[in-house]
Amino acid sequence: MQLVFSSNNINKIKEIQFLLPSTIQVLSLEEIGCFDEIPETADTIEGNAILKANYITEKYGFCCFADDSGLEVDALNGEPGVYSARYAGEPKSDDNNMDKLLLNLSDKTNKKANFKTVICLNINGKQHLFTGIINGKIIDKKVGENGFGYDPIFMADGYDKTFAELTIEEKSKISHRGLAVKQLVDFLQ
Repeated sequence: MQLVFSSNNINKIKEIQFLLPSTIQVLSLEEIGCFDEIPETADTIEGNAILKANYITEKYGFCCFADDSGLEVDALNGEPGVYSARYAGEPKSDDNNMDKLLLNLSDKTNKKANFKTVICLNINGKQHLFTGIINGKIIDKKVGENGFGYDPIFMADGYDKTFAELTIEEKSKISHRGLAVKQLVDFLQ
């Protein structure tokens, strides 16, 4: 089975391909000739996943899936949430986003947070949503070299390493994206 994954994020594409069985071949946007900057203008994570999947289905006619993810921090009323990728403004910068988040949390004692991924699958004229959430906390400094986004400052509940200290195999088993992709795979099989 071939499915288009509606993303230009190289790290995300690698993580998704690692999570999918070999029976599902992922096509990137580049492979279908899509070089568009797909708008992410919804005010929810679910909304952005739906926008990205619908864009590819409507414009290119492919069965596809798209995801959107966000970090939701309790003490910041769910920020950065849907704005996680551009939390510190343009141009997008993981380091700037983490620095802004750490600054905004500097006077807070509650560091509870969760990562949330929603996958929208458009297949055979129907739409399906899959959600993965992992709870944890924000630590006070960046630790680890792996991963991307907020991984160096996020530690999942029950772990003593940040997502950036885990291997891709370790992270994939417990991550928000891993949980959502598992639901997607179970549905497709």
